Amino acid sequence: MAEGLRERKKRETRQRISDIATGLFLEHGFVTVTIADVAEAADVSVNTVYNYFPAKEDLFFDRSQGVVDRLSRWVRGRDAGESAARAVLRELRAETEAVSPRMGLIEGYDRFMRCIEEAPPLRSRLWGIQQELQDNLEATLREEAGAGDGDPLPGLIAGQICWIHGTVFVAIGREMVKGRNPDEVSREMLVLLDDIEELLSEKVLNYAVRDPE
Repeated sequence: MAEGLRERKKRETRQRISDIATGLFLEHGFVTVTIADVAEAADVSVNTVYNYFPAKEDLFFDRSQGVVDRLSRWVRGRDAGESAARAVLRELRAETEAVSPRMGLIEGYDRFMRCIEEAPPLRSRLWGIQQELQDNLEATLREEAGAGDGDPLPGLIAGQICWIHGTVFVAIGREMVKGRNPDEVSREMLVLLDDIEELLSEKVLNYAVRDPE
């Protein structure tokens, strides 16, 4: 369905407010900047900001829903004959090899990470996003594998897959904060992904294999 004019304007306003807020947070720090500061810079009312973003943390993590859904999307989109874990490994390799900004492989990512490190509310929200990611993946695996409510395997496998995802992102963040070149970090992360795969058991690597069509 085509996007209407009203919906497009709302989306553009939301994005403009988010972009302005992010710039302020990175320049002055998350704790220092207020919602009133964001509203003034964006030339909107404080209520307008809250209409789009219920909490200040939502302004910083405005794309969190895409992160929460990411692993489930990759698992649901896995190829015939491919398992859940191998699908995630494949997608992570592709994004890393492409030096994707979605992986944090972009100049300036160090400022983003430092902003989080300096703000306890952001660290808390990030932990919450990671928990949502795992819960969402567990539900997806349970559905894809046809597992019953009492089956512990979907939760255990979700934990392992989230460990893969989290380990790569932590490693990228650590290196980018050092001011490293994204291309160099990308190459190192591809080696790390190989090391991670070698550590995974066959049970994890072969869970929820999609039947050949």
